[in-house]
Amino acid sequence: MNSRLRSIAEPSPGDKWQSLFKQFWPNYESWFLKEGADRRPKFMACEQALRQHMPELLPTYERLVELAGGGDLEARFLSLYRPTPYLTGCSQAVWTRDQPRLIRNYDYDPKMWEGVLLHTTWNGREVIAMSDCLWGVLDGINDAGLAVSLAFGGRKAVGDGFGIPLILRYILEFCDTTAEAEKVLARVPSHMSYNVTLLDVSGRHRTIFVAPDRVPVVTNKHLATNHQEQVEWPEHAVATGSVDRAHFLALRLDDPFETAERFTSRFLEPPLYSTRFDHGWGTIYTAVYDPTNLTATYCWPGYHTRQSFTDFTERSLDIRYHQP
Repeated sequence: MNSRLRSIAEPSPGDKWQSLFKQFWPNYESWFLKEGADRRPKFMACEQALRQHMPELLPTYERLVELAGGGDLEARFLSLYRPTPYLTGCSQAVWTRDQPRLIRNYDYDPKMWEGVLLHTTWNGREVIAMSDCLWGVLDGINDAGLAVSLAFGGRKAVGDGFGIPLILRYILEFCDTTAEAEKVLARVPSHMSYNVTLLDVSGRHRTIFVAPDRVPVVTNKHLATNHQEQVEWPEHAVATGSVDRAHFLALRLDDPFETAERFTSRFLEPPLYSTRFDHGWGTIYTAVYDPTNLTATYCWPGYHTRQSFTDFTERSLDIRYHQP
């Protein structure tokens, strides 16, 4: 199975983003309408929700809607307000013993992955982030040294709120620190359950469990997989190996002889690294964010690519996934 990662730099939304929209919109439109157009909120509700919870994003949102053609359906989709439910895998952990770093595996179906790394300056702040839903964030870092990543929280609940990738975009656009990001996650509702791990340049970290039907739980945990404080969807936890992965990460983080390099390399090995692409849970990439040096490194078995704010190179990287 093959895929491709494209690294794209465009300070303000323009021709490059518009080209991406035209490429991905047919698939996103099908996904957005999967449950029927009436199941998705109307435009006025979407705009009102953005204005209430993330007003600073409105100018960027309006520009993107314009580039997307200004249609009603496109605008509703781009709001990421109460979107179609979806699931991912993922393991993520913070290493804090020496030079802090946030490491994560993104486990999903490669056919559903955009494969786009965006370097932007949409609101006066530089952001390097793995794109989802065309302007949302799966994981990323900003020029203040704040890094963030998400993992599905392993619960079936769906409610009123935004798709978590847009909330992560908001955090990277407007927050400097983990403490500021905590406040965002406390007040901006998420439509499904997710585990968000944060790390800033001071080394302060948090893993926050968000959900549509209960208040966020802020923890000092160094890791997250695909359940929250306890397993609430046993079938999903078993299918993704969530408990085993969490146990493995905890053991490695507690090992006094573990090094940062060895810990990072374990994300490219079982049980963290998955080749179950036929089940939709294969590891698409490993990301390593270094807030001190402001770098973002993306890894696969045998090779990697590194980007930074001072040396971001537009490139296309072909990826080959090996299945058992």
